[in-house]
Amino acid sequence: MVQTRSDKSFCLSTDSEIVSSLPLQMSLYFNVYFFPFWWLSSVVMLQLKYAVLSDYYKFILVTVMILASLIEIIRLYLGYIGNLQEKVPELAGFWLLTLLLQLPIILFLLCNEGLKILPLERSVNIIFALFLIFQVIAASATLKRMVNKLATHFRLNEFDRLEEHPVREFYSLS
Repeated sequence: MVQTRSDKSFCLSTDSEIVSSLPLQMSLYFNVYFFPFWWLSSVVMLQLKYAVLSDYYKFILVTVMILASLIEIIRLYLGYIGNLQEKVPELAGFWLLTLLLQLPIILFLLCNEGLKILPLERSVNIIFALFLIFQVIAASATLKRMVNKLATHFRLNEFDRLEEHPVREFYSLS
């Protein structure tokens, strides 16, 4: 069957396709509830070991806690908006903040033995790192699907526009 301009079922099926990720959304949801617990336990652990840390580690840890907290709030907001509203720039920002800033910060807190890591601190940082790794993978797959959907939608719109206004030849054979 040849599709005509009056048959919009094909265009509607590509427009109404949902490409947001349920696993990513679930991970973001649980991360929102985990973050205050991570923050509180990290602040308590910082207070407990503050006296035994060297001056530069004191400065680094306070700076990292402030940066990680600000980045996490922005990151979770971008993740929610990008995934639920299927907005590529927001989800790409979420992905970049996760991969380039938040994951290295948490891995630094997890792996640097000069910070005198306590058992509770190690466990919450492992959980946080697992959240981040899963979110990087899920957001990457979701971004790929969103971009492919937008590219298909753009091509279909261009094709429809060409059908409505065919390109006239510049040279006429007379």
